[in-house]
Amino acid sequence: MKLKIFSFTFIFILISSITFTYAETFSKTNNSDSQIDYTAAEDNFRRGVQSYYRGSYNEAILEFEKALSNLPNESLILDWLGKAYYKAGIEGTALMQWNSAKEKRIESLLSENNNDDANVNINDKVFLLDNKIEIVTDRRVINFENDLKQKFTECGAISGVYNKNLIFSQPVSSLPNNDGSVWVVAYGTNEIILFDVNGQVVSRNRGPINGFDRPIDIIRLKDSNLLVSESAGNRLALLDSNGKFIKYLGEKGRKNGQLIGPQYLAQDSNENIYVTDFGNSRVVVFNKEGTGILSFANKTNFFKGLKAPSGIAIINDRVFVCDSVYGAIYEFDTAGNFISNLVEEKTLRKPEAMKSFDSYLIVTDKNRILVIDSETGEIFENGKTGQAGTYITSAVPDVNGNIIVTDLKANEVYIMTKMSELVGGLFVQIERVNSDAFPQITLEVKIENRKRQPIVGLKQENFLITENKRTVTNYTLSGQASNNDTADLVFVLARNSSMKNYEDRVESAIKEICASTDERANVAIISAGNIPVLEAYGNARKFNDFEMKNIQTPYTNEVSLDLSLRLATNRLINAEKKRAVIFITDSSQDSSKFSKYSFSDISNFMNNNSVIFSAVTVNQKSLLDEIKYIADTTNGEEYYVFRPQGLSTLFSDILNVPNGLYQLKYTSSLTTEYGKKYLPVEVETYLLNRSGRDETGYFAPLQ
Repeated sequence: MKLKIFSFTFIFILISSITFTYAETFSKTNNSDSQIDYTAAEDNFRRGVQSYYRGSYNEAILEFEKALSNLPNESLILDWLGKAYYKAGIEGTALMQWNSAKEKRIESLLSENNNDDANVNINDKVFLLDNKIEIVTDRRVINFENDLKQKFTECGAISGVYNKNLIFSQPVSSLPNNDGSVWVVAYGTNEIILFDVNGQVVSRNRGPINGFDRPIDIIRLKDSNLLVSESAGNRLALLDSNGKFIKYLGEKGRKNGQLIGPQYLAQDSNENIYVTDFGNSRVVVFNKEGTGILSFANKTNFFKGLKAPSGIAIINDRVFVCDSVYGAIYEFDTAGNFISNLVEEKTLRKPEAMKSFDSYLIVTDKNRILVIDSETGEIFENGKTGQAGTYITSAVPDVNGNIIVTDLKANEVYIMTKMSELVGGLFVQIERVNSDAFPQITLEVKIENRKRQPIVGLKQENFLITENKRTVTNYTLSGQASNNDTADLVFVLARNSSMKNYEDRVESAIKEICASTDERANVAIISAGNIPVLEAYGNARKFNDFEMKNIQTPYTNEVSLDLSLRLATNRLINAEKKRAVIFITDSSQDSSKFSKYSFSDISNFMNNNSVIFSAVTVNQKSLLDEIKYIADTTNGEEYYVFRPQGLSTLFSDILNVPNGLYQLKYTSSLTTEYGKKYLPVEVETYLLNRSGRDETGYFAPLQ
């Protein structure tokens, strides 16, 4: 399913589930002055909401400020004003408005209950607003600690037995997918099983006609094919991305390209495949065509040899191998030359699978999950199961920030998450309401964790929609933005004087990226000079013959980068749900400036509107710290225009960034009073042992 773009006027989040008529939208309790012009305040408020959903956040802020001039104590207006600032990226001011809204809301509740707070549960009444303030505040604290170096705890489990029926036996490893699903290798039942995000079986794969023979590990190759090791079959099974068998790699034996009891798998940047050959106490390497090219880790003058090789992982073409008897991790280069001991012998008890994540290794060691720094060998224990009846064999991060853990002995697959996420729950945001076809209502709902990471793969059963706490009818999940294969792009071209020397490289970069989209992108080009200028826009095919001579903005000594990036982001607010700004620069240290908006405000603006920021450098200089920060915090990447693999993967990289936006449709049962009545809607989201909630309201079309 693809998530389509709305073209209507919307109404956004209101932290109230009470139904009002239009004339009763605002509380009279804290606004008892008979001279107050409620009609003017309501008109300003309505215009502010309309501006907000046109993406005109500055206009919305002005209208809400006008409404507040008539109703300075109205918490509803303060809440909306905070949301307008939030979407504009000015999070500090947004938090001020939300805190004021919370304060006024509490005052109103106490006043309504004769100042007797025993008669009203204040916390319940301001819970959603309080939760939003807490999450946004927490996100503003820069934490450079790796997410894996935190304590994880179980938030759900998939059991191999359900109601005395065998589902699978002896799970030994797993492979998470970008859509939230996960492949699990079942050693005991000789199969790989695909589970959805809720732990439901999607499909089973028992291999070709002769079946898998004691499968151990599964990885995804760089060409998207799957590779499964078969320990009793003494071979590797190559499958396509859907699990269809292609061919075998390797055979039983001790020669080059032969295996006895293959276990765990990895792949390097040259697409060579590495497998720990347990029976031969070595590592065997195949090229991408499946031909054996070398083996290593036997005894040499410089290395005593492996005894029981288990997990293997590769980071920056440095090969790390566990030995389950020696309890150590050894480092080799891709030619098989021993480099050093990353983890000394007898440090680990019985290590099994080892997977890479950024610059870290994730190792399972009996009942422990360890995160190991590949540079220093520092060890951090981030998860643990009980001592008895458990033996975990693999731990792999998934797209939703969890760790998928297989327990061979307990016959279970655990989903583990950070303790803070389990306690704090999901961050649910109803982004838009389309009531144009009332009573048919369409919602756009964004689901994230507390660290802004999108939650993907949710199903219809993960959502509950209510109106005034009553379940709605004809509810369907009609789309997920993560499934979209289109995206909109805005190129921002640095026009500092030194960029004159690189016009041919800029031209080449734009042509290559646009050609790689296969016309599945709309493109705009903005020149970043003293004042940003929109130079051109249209479908990507329009830029197949792009020439720099058509750029009109002159080169300058100073680039207003903040204004240029805000203009670029503004163009994407109502664009495709997958969207990105691509900055092309020579990383000049003195020309770019953030004079009106800080780089953190720019990052917030992009994040709060789901915009990815990536940078393409025309030389090999390091990016400005500010630019690198924005890219790092918006799931973007840094690219060199002449990197070996070219720029053709940039568009697919953007499409592969997870997106937690969902489209929900339902039929409203509320009366509209000719479009003047405020109509509430609430959305709750559940995933395993986590949940989140948001409330909003809307007006039906005027009649």
